Amino acid sequence: MNMELMGKFMKAVEKTKIKSCLKEGTLIHEYYKSNKIRDNLQRINSCTKSIISILIGIAIDKGIISSVDVTMVHYFPDIVNHQADPRKKDITIEQLLTMSVGLDWPEFGEWNYMPPMFTHDVVKFVFDRELVDDPGKRMNYNSGCSHILSAILTKTTGMKTSEFAEQYLFKPLGIDADYRWFEDAKGISYGSDGLRLHPYNLAKFGQLYLQDGVWKDKRIVSAEWIKKSTEPCLLTYEYIGHYASHWWVAKVDTNHDDFSLNNRMYFAMGRNGQFIIIIPSLQTVVVFTSTLDNTIKPLDFVREYLVMSMSNQ
Repeated sequence: MNMELMGKFMKAVEKTKIKSCLKEGTLIHEYYKSNKIRDNLQRINSCTKSIISILIGIAIDKGIISSVDVTMVHYFPDIVNHQADPRKKDITIEQLLTMSVGLDWPEFGEWNYMPPMFTHDVVKFVFDRELVDDPGKRMNYNSGCSHILSAILTKTTGMKTSEFAEQYLFKPLGIDADYRWFEDAKGISYGSDGLRLHPYNLAKFGQLYLQDGVWKDKRIVSAEWIKKSTEPCLLTYEYIGHYASHWWVAKVDTNHDDFSLNNRMYFAMGRNGQFIIIIPSLQTVVVFTSTLDNTIKPLDFVREYLVMSMSNQ
């Protein structure tokens, strides 16, 4: 390991609004701006979406959800059967996961990253949006998809998403009640950004994926789901990379055309620089919580300093 580059990485982190940085795998390192940040629950924003993906995988593994090909008319007949556009009936779980539902959703435009989802019936609000593309055609960032996935978990399990998560994901990881998950007016856990966790617990999700779904010799989610949920599906924004099933996927070294597993990292990403980054080729997990204006800055730090320091370059 190049300790000089590792030192530059930590100095770069400490000069920013990054509140915590944890690295697990071949090396364990923790940095917090203060003890308060270590001890308090942190907003993880849209990293919540990747937790939803894990929960969908667990539900499929258990046979609670039959497959990602199930359509919305199966879960919400009273809503989608009354939609003017019949194509909405055929939107699938797969398309929710890849945010390719085709609905008009200007989250990165007119709504300025803040979709107006605080209505009495969030699921209906999402489905009432106009369909502007055939479902499955292209990715358009849509937090409504994540909330519908949470609603599906609630319908299929008979539990709140937070309760299902606590029983089948959080407790097995040793998180127990050490979290907070906000709900909409109908008691559905916000699937888009409603979760608060300690940074050191965030790292456990990354380590779980690095270990192909096994934690302390116990299988939590199938290796098949981990592979599927992190397989790049749709190119999104060139400065980020591809979108998978509620995970982002990008090159480790952007100077190479190679996009094989050896040059691939996948990550959960939340506004203002919240990250769970998994780099399989380096057997490494990096977690950031921050209040950065530039959401993707931590990715730059990882590429410029951390990866180089560990690659013997």
